[in-house]
Amino acid sequence: MRYDVLIIGGVAAGTKIAAKTRREDLDCSIGLFTEDDDISYAGCGLPYYLGGIIQTRRQLVVRKPEQLKELNNVDVMVKQQVRAIDPEAHTVEVLDLESGESRTVGYGKLALATGARSLRPPIPGIEMEGIHTLRSVQDADTILALISEDAIGHVVIVGGGFIGIEVAENFAERGIECTVVEMLPQILPPFEEEIAKHLEKHLRANKVTVLTGAKVEGFEGEGGRVTKVKTTKGVIRTDFVLLSIGVTPNSELAKNIGLELGLRNTIKADPSGRTSHPDIFTAGDCTGTRHVITGKEAWIPMGSTANKQGRVAALTLTGSHDEFPGTLGTTVVKVFDLFAGRTGLGMKEARDAGFDPVSCMVTTKDKAHYYPGAEPISITLIAEKGTGRLLGGQIYGRGVVDKPIDALVVALSLGAKVENLSKMDFAYAPPFSTAINPLNLAATVLVNKMSGKMQGIGSLDLHERLLDPDWSGLVLDIREIPEYTISAIPGSVNIPFTELESRITEIAGYKDKEIALICGLGRRAFEGYLRLRKHGFVKAMLLEGGLKAWPYEVE
Repeated sequence: MRYDVLIIGGVAAGTKIAAKTRREDLDCSIGLFTEDDDISYAGCGLPYYLGGIIQTRRQLVVRKPEQLKELNNVDVMVKQQVRAIDPEAHTVEVLDLESGESRTVGYGKLALATGARSLRPPIPGIEMEGIHTLRSVQDADTILALISEDAIGHVVIVGGGFIGIEVAENFAERGIECTVVEMLPQILPPFEEEIAKHLEKHLRANKVTVLTGAKVEGFEGEGGRVTKVKTTKGVIRTDFVLLSIGVTPNSELAKNIGLELGLRNTIKADPSGRTSHPDIFTAGDCTGTRHVITGKEAWIPMGSTANKQGRVAALTLTGSHDEFPGTLGTTVVKVFDLFAGRTGLGMKEARDAGFDPVSCMVTTKDKAHYYPGAEPISITLIAEKGTGRLLGGQIYGRGVVDKPIDALVVALSLGAKVENLSKMDFAYAPPFSTAINPLNLAATVLVNKMSGKMQGIGSLDLHERLLDPDWSGLVLDIREIPEYTISAIPGSVNIPFTELESRITEIAGYKDKEIALICGLGRRAFEGYLRLRKHGFVKAMLLEGGLKAWPYEVE
């Protein structure tokens, strides 16, 4: 048996290569091998399948093997494991996982879309029953069976990344007790720390226990089944563990035949999907790419990226030319009724990449404040000092975050500067946005900060000052008395904005000391900042994002 195009892997990238190859070449023979029972399934939907939001298995499986055969004339063979590749003979050795029989299959062009697998580190006790990963529909089916049997009363999720947090939400919505254990100091590491703290606080408010800075040291059990998780912050009793600590690329086949590997052992490919062998191509989670901002190697496995890479690889192997430009690491996550998205570089990533970054945070409404349903969002913009080039952005809140994140993707992809963003002509009508679009507003504030017209301080920095016994500054809350009475930063002093000019002598002793001005969203604080600067308070600054963006306790 021989195929003109043979594809190994049948989820996002593999099936995309198959379908696009057929559209480009109606006559070639196409074969696809996969170890799974299913092809073309929505892996990102698995947490919501566990939560019952996606109610049937069929909703997750985009296309069945017979449908790919019928629609695209592709021979799809499930439960088939490719054990070896002979690039000189243009053959692969395939094991039928049901019959145990092996056979040799030939090819003209080979596409590797082998994806990635969940990490299972050598932690003591990890081989016990009740310790699962979530990577396939079969994994989800197994977990759902345990839920239906009432076999899961408490779950420990090891890893506070996107999948771990989404699963925690869905378990909690089912009434299952849940503890998230994250080794790093914060959950959702791609986000800035203050945003991660808000999301962590929101998880706790929804009865999810979160342990950060906690390393799992081992698992203990009874009768071969896990009952305890030992961490550096204590022992947790449980009857189910979900490992969600990341994935590693399935690049062993490529490595065994000497294909060049790249970052984190991904298969190295050029922007057109070519590997170091002229007749072998690659796409998806097993494949490296580059970061659009830095131009350096990157690996951020996402279903959206896999589909785009798969399309490019199919065009290349059928004789056309196309290139995948790289990734911005754009992601969005739902944490109960709070949402967060990010794209481009964070502050640490920007520094590590050699940039001199500056950021600001702005809190505003996602639509006209008088329109029903308007909700707050906090926007962090990051740019390069001097040039003003946009480097990244992050947004969270109860309002719409994906629309402005997607707008930032376009701006970043086109190399826009902050000043460009401040003047872009975004759509406006009260049900959809504010008259001054949230991105326009955030960019204007960052332009002011970069030009020296505004001095801001972030929540993390202000919190550190409050913890420093030697800090001699003042936190000045300029909201009205009823607002201040409801909630305030501990140790702050209240002088309403309407009384600030008449009571300026009360804070005269702070003219040469730091004064952090606070209001709800930041607008009144900016007005107060201008007045204090006029009166000679040279170290005045405002809390970026306002009290709404303060992730710590209030009194």
